[in-house]
Amino acid sequence: MLDIADELNRWVEQGRDFAVATVVAVGGSAPRQPGAALAVDSEGTAIGSVSGGCVEGAVYELCRQSLDDGETVLERFGYSDEDAFAVGLTCGGIIDILVTPVRADAAARPVIGAALAAASAGEAAAVARVTSGPTGLLGRALLVRATDGAGAYEGGLGGHPELDRTVAGEARALLDAGRTAIVEIGEDGSRCGSPLVVLVESSVPPPRMIVFGAIDFASALVRMGKFLGYHVTVCDARPVFATPTRFPDADEIVVEWPHRYLESADVDARTVLCVLTHDAKFDVPLLHLALRLPVAYVGAMGSRRTHEDRNERLREVGVTELELARLHSPIGLDLGARTPEETALSIASEIVAHRRGGSGVSLTGAHTPIHHDAARTPSGRIGSVA
Repeated sequence: MLDIADELNRWVEQGRDFAVATVVAVGGSAPRQPGAALAVDSEGTAIGSVSGGCVEGAVYELCRQSLDDGETVLERFGYSDEDAFAVGLTCGGIIDILVTPVRADAAARPVIGAALAAASAGEAAAVARVTSGPTGLLGRALLVRATDGAGAYEGGLGGHPELDRTVAGEARALLDAGRTAIVEIGEDGSRCGSPLVVLVESSVPPPRMIVFGAIDFASALVRMGKFLGYHVTVCDARPVFATPTRFPDADEIVVEWPHRYLESADVDARTVLCVLTHDAKFDVPLLHLALRLPVAYVGAMGSRRTHEDRNERLREVGVTELELARLHSPIGLDLGARTPEETALSIASEIVAHRRGGSGVSLTGAHTPIHHDAARTPSGRIGSVA
C-alpha cells in the first residue's frame, strides 16, 4: 500500500472513499511481493498493481464490492490446472490479496491516512495490518513512527491489549531494518501459536547512491539511479565539472575531495558507492575508506590494467584481501557496453543483481529462479522483502 502512498494520500486529503487491495502473501513465481497494492476510488479510478496484469480485473471488482458493502476480504489467486482460462496467475504463482475499504466510516481510515501521509512526506514509519485471523480484526491497523519513543504507536488492532504492544514492537524492529514482512503471532500477543497474521509495511527514505567523479558516464548513471529510486549525490573535487547544469537530475551535488566527503556522509546498509574517477589520487584514499564502511555496494570504474594497479596501491595503504573482495571492479556487468547510457545500464544491472542475489546470466536456457527474494507460500511461513 505504501508503494502508492503519494496518490492515496491525495485521495485522503480530497476526502475520497476508496478500497485498497494489498498483496499479503505470495508463493511460487508471483510477479509482485507483499506490500504491492492496487486501489480503486468511488468513481472507479484505479491506481497501482498487484500482479502485473494477471488478476487486475478481478481485484478491481473486489475493490468496488468492498467499497459498496464496507467489508474487508481476503482472496487467493493462483493458476488453475483444471481450467487454464480461470482467473489466476498464468506464471504459476499464488498470491493472497487483502481488500480493505477506506471509507469515511471505516475504523482504520485515520491510521491508514496517517500512514499514507507519513510515507508521502518521506517520514520513516511502519503500518501493521491484520491479514488473517478473526473476522472482527481483519484489516485493523496500527502505526509506528521512527520519531516516536519506544512503545508508542497510533491506532490498534482491536484485540487483546498485549497484542497491540507486541505488534508495535515487531513493527518497530522491521522499521529499523527498513523491511516489509509478514509476522505470525498469537491472538493474545504471545509468541505461542499463530492464529493471527500481520503484514508490516515499512516506509523509509530512499536509499542513497553516491557517484564520485563528475564525468559524462556519471550523468547517465545519475539518471539510472533516479529511475531505480535512489537519492543520488554527485561528488567531485573540481567545481568546473560538478555543476547543476551538468547534472540536472542529481538530488545533491558536492564539491569536495571524495574521501573527505565520505568521512562525514550519512551512509547505511542500503547505500551504493560508485567510483568513476579512475584517478589514483582520488580512488585510493576514497576506496581505502569505502571498503571499510557497512554499505551495500562499492564499485570502481577503470580498465583491467587500472584495476590491477589500483589494487596494488590499496594493498600498500593497508587494505586487506577480505576488504578488496568487496570491491566490484571493473564496475558493472559484461553487456558489451560502449556509450555512457549503456555503461550506466551495466552498472545498474550489477547493483540490482548484487542486491537481489541474481547471477547476471541470461534467463534463456537457465534453470535458476527468476525471483531470488525470500518469499512465503500463503499456507506457510514467510520471509521478508526489502
